Amino acid sequence: MAVNPDPKPGRWILPLVVLGMIAFTYFFVRELPEASTETTLVTGEGTTTTGSDGTTTTGENGENGGGGETPVDPELQAYLDEIDAINEELQVQRSELVTVNTAFNQDPREVEFSEAEDRFEAVETATQELATRQGALTPPEILAANHQSLVTAIGLASDSIASALEGLRSTDTGEQRNSAVEAYTTAAADYDTEVANALNAAGGSSTTDTTAADTGDDG
Repeated sequence: MAVNPDPKPGRWILPLVVLGMIAFTYFFVRELPEASTETTLVTGEGTTTTGSDGTTTTGENGENGGGGETPVDPELQAYLDEIDAINEELQVQRSELVTVNTAFNQDPREVEFSEAEDRFEAVETATQELATRQGALTPPEILAANHQSLVTAIGLASDSIASALEGLRSTDTGEQRNSAVEAYTTAAADYDTEVANALNAAGGSSTTDTTAADTGDDG
């Protein structure tokens, strides 16, 4: 009678099946296409793509496929920054002039003549310097009209403080001084308004140019 060297031959079937599954999985995975390492996030304002090297690219959503923001012209931005700075200082001088004049008008006076004169002179000097800065600017073509209005407004402010100082030193009862201070306040307000107009004009021009460019690209 022959002896079976392995009384349980079926115990080798399961390891062979597992080995076959591992081999199949290995070759199947190798045949799959490589996954992209870039991740794209879509938000309400645009898309953000992160590449395999860690760099991030952001674009705007739109019918034309999006794109980055239109860069602001450096000369235009420099002009806007300067008139904004001039306006900020002009409003400080306006507040100072009104404060001193109001105090001088009080009965009894809260500010005496010598102090009022010194502070009026300081406002006059500062305003003249601001007018000089404004006159030295070369406006971008799209802001030529705004620039002229700014020059006019700050010129009136400079003339008004000179008249206010003259009235302070005169023998009248304050009509010239008070009228000139009011004119300065109006001129400063006009300058502030025109700065806002210039900012709006610059922004509107940028939007118009971008829209025109997009329309041209669409053919």
